[in-house]
Amino acid sequence: MDFLVANFAEILFYCFAALTVAGAVGVLVLRSPVHAALSLLLTFVMVGALFLLRHAELLAAVQVLVYGGGIMVLFLFVIMLVNVKGLASSEVFLSELAPLAVVGGVLLGILVAFALVFGVFASGQGDGTALRSAGGEVLGNTEAVGMVLYTTYLVPFEVVSVVLLVAMIGAIVFGRRSAAFERRGGEEGP
Repeated sequence: MDFLVANFAEILFYCFAALTVAGAVGVLVLRSPVHAALSLLLTFVMVGALFLLRHAELLAAVQVLVYGGGIMVLFLFVIMLVNVKGLASSEVFLSELAPLAVVGGVLLGILVAFALVFGVFASGQGDGTALRSAGGEVLGNTEAVGMVLYTTYLVPFEVVSVVLLVAMIGAIVFGRRSAAFERRGGEEGP
């Protein structure tokens, strides 16, 4: 019992991490789009739980509300509106690219492990104290994220918002153009 009490945070981390990986694998292997979307929802919620374990309450709330709520509703609407049974079935994995994907995945895993071992743990910056203190004053997570976001990273934040706005407008324009193309019966026009 003392072992459980002493290592409760680590046990929760490994349980949530295992559920996160299981949800991500479920997105890849489940054939039903609705089941895959629900598996993605499990992944989003478990990532939010992992944020809570790291005392990042703001990120956990954003993860669950934005991704678990908004994005999943959007995915489910798309799944319901698209006639999935009318689409031609295709292979999930292309057999000629599978070995290349496995090699790429292994190399990426080695790279991430190398970065974790020799980057974060070697420098001692993995404890999150740099984000919690701004200007010598210890802040909460929300205040620290706001201070860093709107002082140090203000210009990149605004650039990303403009890029996302342009991408959204482009998606609307292309979507309207393809819908008009389908209404005309597939004949090319201005």
